[in-house]
Amino acid sequence: MPATCTLLAGDCTTRFETTTGDERLQRGRVVVLAKPDRTLLVHDRSGYQPVAWLTRADSLTVEADDRGFAVTAHDAGRTLAVRSHDAGDVVEFPVTDAGVPVGECPDPDCGAALVRAGGDVVCLGCGDGYGLPSGATVHDDRTCDDCGLPVMTVERGASLDLCVDYACDSLTDAVRDVLDRRFDCPDCGRDLRVREHRGRAFLGCDGYPDCETAFSVPAGTFAGECACGLPRFDTATATRCLDGTCELDRPADPEPGP
Repeated sequence: MPATCTLLAGDCTTRFETTTGDERLQRGRVVVLAKPDRTLLVHDRSGYQPVAWLTRADSLTVEADDRGFAVTAHDAGRTLAVRSHDAGDVVEFPVTDAGVPVGECPDPDCGAALVRAGGDVVCLGCGDGYGLPSGATVHDDRTCDDCGLPVMTVERGASLDLCVDYACDSLTDAVRDVLDRRFDCPDCGRDLRVREHRGRAFLGCDGYPDCETAFSVPAGTFAGECACGLPRFDTATATRCLDGTCELDRPADPEPGP
């Protein structure tokens, strides 16, 4: 489920202290925001910058009852404490990552918006999330026939259209169909096999553990063979050999002029 922000408002004393003896004391009617990442912000009526703040503190506690509230954040020798002098107001709001809309949650009990936030597709309702491989393009007008989640396009030797849910469509299996056993190990001549480590596909020698040669598969499409015998890939930045250190893949020096 989504995390929550706590919004507090009232007549408050704000005290910021450090272990080196620095202290700042303020009082006024303020709005206090306690965020899920343990950031504490205190805003008054003037300006866009908080009058006091502590970002991503080691600890953050919020205590409230019908007499008022107290919020305290500690971090590496610094303390920010806010105490209300009246009952004030305390409200909790659900919050999520903000991202580009890519569809709707297919769960019939949810149906909330799906957004792409950073390297994930997340649901703003139930909080389900799906990690994306590097270079993935998520389509907001195409859904998986099996589960209803968005379809993404990923380039790993070929352009692959897959469900964003790895459990529904395995990227490694798709890469295996494209690259498995197509090339020989440059060190021992055995087949290069598509394997997986922490959700990422790579090409490793079939002779492992006797031969530990391995290459990560770049985000790109197959662009023929390098002079070394390994595949080349068209990536977002360049056309390159599977072996990023391959000397044979470097452009030749220009002919000297007259």
